Amino acid sequence: MAMWVFGYGSLLWNPGFEVAERVIGRLPGYSRSFCMRSIHHRGSIEKPGLVLALDALAGTACDGIALRVAPGAEDATLAYLRERELISSAYVEKTLEVTLQDNRTVRALVYVIDADHDQYCGGLPLEEQAQIIAGAVGGMGPNKEYLFNTASHLTQIGLHDPALEWLQNRVKTLCA
Repeated sequence: MAMWVFGYGSLLWNPGFEVAERVIGRLPGYSRSFCMRSIHHRGSIEKPGLVLALDALAGTACDGIALRVAPGAEDATLAYLRERELISSAYVEKTLEVTLQDNRTVRALVYVIDADHDQYCGGLPLEEQAQIIAGAVGGMGPNKEYLFNTASHLTQIGLHDPALEWLQNRVKTLCA
């Protein structure tokens, strides 16, 4: 049985594992949003940044990329993703059904936000998100690079995310 991973943020442009197949997919019941304070990768404890997470929200769906892991790389990929994504326990690892653009349905490994975790910050106004993203820097670099890379890759694969597009334009203005 193939191992699939659902990417909606940095996994779009930096999966970090060998990918055998990439297909646009939709995950129902979750919304992509900057609802997680980043104290490691894109911010610090003193000045947290924001990273994307999947926030459970009935009636919504998140479009992203389903990544089929190269055969034989499943164990290494799982270990890598757990080290990368579970650094602060703000994400919860789940296996959920994703509908692919070609109408296949796969069970994919997905990292969703734990709304009870202290890094959860769902519902921040877009302007506040932009102000935070424009100024935060973490171990993986400036928060704005994370936003720009994600928005750019969504556009490249033909996915439209109005909130990310607004944030990208606003952060560019703030940083000009």
